[in-house]
Amino acid sequence: MADPRFIGLVHSLLSSAEAALGEEHSPMARHLSRDGLLARRTGERSLGLLLMLQDKTRGNLDDTEQSALHHAISTLQARLSAPGTPPERPDAPS
Repeated sequence: MADPRFIGLVHSLLSSAEAALGEEHSPMARHLSRDGLLARRTGERSLGLLLMLQDKTRGNLDDTEQSALHHAISTLQARLSAPGTPPERPDAPS
């Protein structure tokens, strides 16, 4: 049975990254200013934490937990590589 705390943690990391990256459907979006470099760093930091969770919990998650984690990682990886995402450095080409 899925642990709601784990699912909540995964969704929290995804929501904070989406809000920082400007996803309008994110419940946290209205609380953040739009700083491109900070947004990218926040997204990358959340992705790093999700990847660490995936590594540290490998073999210990049920199907629901694994699916939620995989979805969050895939979503952030796609968002960070999408056109219009702030570059890694202010002078980097888009």
